[in-house]
Amino acid sequence: QVQLVESGGGLVQTGGSLRLSCVASGFTFSNYYMGWFRRAPGKEREFVAAISWSGGSTYYADFVKGRSTISRDNAKNTLYLQMNSLKPEDTAVYYCAAARSGAVVYESAYLDWGEGTQVTVSS
Repeated sequence: QVQLVESGGGLVQTGGSLRLSCVASGFTFSNYYMGWFRRAPGKEREFVAAISWSGGSTYYADFVKGRSTISRDNAKNTLYLQMNSLKPEDTAVYYCAAARSGAVVYESAYLDWGEGTQVTVSS
């Protein structure tokens, strides 16, 4: 069955960096758009970034543009999110998700989700 397993979260100080990973299994990874979403305490889950099948196209929420980079390694079935210049408002559970296509900034485009990895940014 489809599995998406995130890792790489943790506690970091303001201005620090983290690299999140998401290992996929149970489906043909290279046929899917992949995305990162996050849910902060008391808030709805929101789009962070997405990447096309080959990695040739990327999409970012305004609040991470210039600070984060999404990438993928189809040979390793792994999705990444490099986050730099982290802020306390980036504190959230980060989820990776898989979509066949469509409007990848919307949750409804995604078929499968991981369980998330906690990112906490201290001030």
